[in-house]
Amino acid sequence: MASKTDHYETLGVSRGASDDELRKAYRRLARKYHPDLNPGDKSAEERFKNVQEAYDILSEPKKRQMYDQYGFYSDQAMPGNGAEGHPFSGGGPNMGFGGFDFSEYTGRGGQGTAQEDDAEAFGFRDLFGQFFGARGAQQSQVPQRGADLEYGLNVDFWQSIKGTQVRLNITRQEQCETCKGSGSAGGNTPVCPECNGSGHVDQMAGAMKFNLTCQRCGGKGRLRNTCPTCYGDGRTSKQDIVEVRIPAGVQGGSRLRVPGKGNAGTSGASAGDLYITVRVDPHPFFYRDGDNIEIRVPVTVTEAGLGAKVEVPTIDGRALLKIPQGTQNGQKFRLREKGVYNARKSSRGDQIVEVVLQAPKVQDERTKELLRELAQIQTEDPREEIWAKI
Repeated sequence: MASKTDHYETLGVSRGASDDELRKAYRRLARKYHPDLNPGDKSAEERFKNVQEAYDILSEPKKRQMYDQYGFYSDQAMPGNGAEGHPFSGGGPNMGFGGFDFSEYTGRGGQGTAQEDDAEAFGFRDLFGQFFGARGAQQSQVPQRGADLEYGLNVDFWQSIKGTQVRLNITRQEQCETCKGSGSAGGNTPVCPECNGSGHVDQMAGAMKFNLTCQRCGGKGRLRNTCPTCYGDGRTSKQDIVEVRIPAGVQGGSRLRVPGKGNAGTSGASAGDLYITVRVDPHPFFYRDGDNIEIRVPVTVTEAGLGAKVEVPTIDGRALLKIPQGTQNGQKFRLREKGVYNARKSSRGDQIVEVVLQAPKVQDERTKELLRELAQIQTEDPREEIWAKI
């Protein structure tokens, strides 16, 4: 008979435990009861085997689903009722697998209600479907690509404009150096105590008996010596320095991919990728809109009224901007190709300059006199258009 140990109780987690909770519980208990850390302690060795069996089943979604439903898991089942021939043989039009009539089956000797009988019959059909559908499934660990990693990176405004090279210190799973990713410590392997080396165990399901592949040893009859460094996972967590090139013109929210710098895969599978989300710190007076750069530049009343040429800052340095005579507050001018370089388009954006009129400072009587003379000349009401629309 297969073990009826409660795997959730073995790991000390609830039935609704997440994958992360299962993983943490397994690693904690595996370290505590590992044979190498408890030499000669048979009880610790048995606990270690139980912990490993529990994690092997609960960490796989399909295995866990079947275990939760039926109280045990197997991916290979054979009827053990002594029927002759192929396990699918026998039966008439209403007969199921191995000659069993599921349309009439009830575990209560026919004393249950019709609804109870139908539900139980459906459960056995589903059970057989999982058993025989998985017959011949491989027990070896299937290579799985490593998980991708996400990392947020802050860069300043000028780094985003000019581009830069950064060194990131990240934590990622790499192939275990002790076992070279196999998860096994090698050496002589002990006979599986669950199946006594046969690779199979008998399991009852209601009134029916099945001869199933032993889950502890995977049908091999012997247990694997688990690597003491990675505890069978084949990978260990390590700090890694990753060189990342931030391209010129990168925008906030951009996602950069670094191939092969995610977590290592299992059983020789390829590693995942590292994805970096870039966040750009704001600049005191430059504002970026796509490939364009926007800036607000103060201009005196005299410069705006008479016209002038003023120097304005750009991301390349200083540039000369012509202010036409009669320029108004808030008026915008364009400096061609003074924006951000776009590598995909092989072109640059523009710089948009918004004029902000600066009122003159009244510091003496002469300034007041000039302003009064200007007011006598400029008699129009600047708010006349507003009044006309009210």
